[in-house]
Amino acid sequence: MSNIITLHKELKSKTYKHSPYEAFNISDPKPRNIHKAKVKDRLLHHAIYRRLYSFLDKTFISDSYSCRLNKGIHKAINRFRYLTNKISKNNTKTIWILQCDIKKFFDSVGHKILTSILQEYIEDTDILWLFNCVIDSFHKYPGKGLPLGNLTSQLLVNVYMNKFDQFVKHKLKAKYYIRYADDFVIISQYKEWLQSILPEISIFLLNKLKLQLHPNKISIRTLSSGIDFLGWVHFPDHRVLRTTTKRRMFKRIKEMNRKEEIIQSYLGLISHGNAIKLQRKIERLSDEGTVR
Repeated sequence: MSNIITLHKELKSKTYKHSPYEAFNISDPKPRNIHKAKVKDRLLHHAIYRRLYSFLDKTFISDSYSCRLNKGIHKAINRFRYLTNKISKNNTKTIWILQCDIKKFFDSVGHKILTSILQEYIEDTDILWLFNCVIDSFHKYPGKGLPLGNLTSQLLVNVYMNKFDQFVKHKLKAKYYIRYADDFVIISQYKEWLQSILPEISIFLLNKLKLQLHPNKISIRTLSSGIDFLGWVHFPDHRVLRTTTKRRMFKRIKEMNRKEEIIQSYLGLISHGNAIKLQRKIERLSDEGTVR
């Protein structure tokens, strides 16, 4: 309680200073550098999120699915299936998917740009000061970067990318668009149109948000060729788990000595796709008590 009272006094007098972060690495599955805030700072992050999430969330488009209530990966992949079925007239027409990923997304978020976007929605100077305390507490590069691990980072990247979402929906007139964090797809019957808007997407991201598309993660492909999106490979009439995910899953089961809760969590994961053989193999691991 005394620490909370001290934090309150620091905030009220505007003498609050964000503490340094504790850095550590994880593999998820690729290496990621996580920065963990002190308890006092995390308390503030949660307070900001709790009071401002609903206000900011109202400004986001419906097809933004990352770190939002009643959204998430499963809703995103189901939406993807619904839209592809709709546009392809239940798989009777060829459709094309433009898929892109942003290079070093969290590390590239510009502090000044983010602050200016927040000022468009928020007039209260005290709230803006609070956001600036959190935003300026971390730098990957001078004036750039948000820490992976902050609850506020999840909210702020959606604020940042909402500028791009609005551009795609209202300027490019992309009717069928889905974004999850820095991974997004645009679906169309017309490959040429997708090719024509790609340079506009790249220019907007670079000029307005100082972000770059990952050159090795840009593709325009038909759905029938398989679209690797959010951990699943999607086809016209089914989706299967990504091969690397399956390998990582069995490795994890082995490392955890086939703990029942781990097995059940993976059974829950694969229930969202077409994976009967995979399900039977995992169940067999549980029943036999051996990893094959």
